[in-house]
Amino acid sequence: MKKLVETDKAPKAIGPYSQAIVAGGFVFCSGQIPLDPVTGQLVSGPVEEQAKQVLKNIGAVLAAAGSNFDAVVKCTVYLQDMNDFSRMNEVYSGFFKPPYPARVAVQAARLPRDVKIEIDAIAVLNNK
Repeated sequence: MKKLVETDKAPKAIGPYSQAIVAGGFVFCSGQIPLDPVTGQLVSGPVEEQAKQVLKNIGAVLAAAGSNFDAVVKCTVYLQDMNDFSRMNEVYSGFFKPPYPARVAVQAARLPRDVKIEIDAIAVLNNK
């Protein structure tokens, strides 16, 4: 059984996908890019600003699902330029605490809307 997760506090899905799905005791969050859910505009600044918006969006989706950053077990970080890794990592570390989730970081040839970063996440549901 799977359950749809939707919130207006994160960008709406604009294609045939969901913001997140709850299944098997986990929350599977789709990749988020740095779209401001209020204005619908991209945050187009440096990777730090984009990463902060991406993680805020993920946090909103997690909250709508009944989870939070402490429950995240796995993230995938897609970077336009791997040279931005350390700057992204500084922002990322402000949203998570030990034990940190497992993570993959890769450089992608191109990301949606030519953003600098996209992140997806998997979290445990109701991690209290």
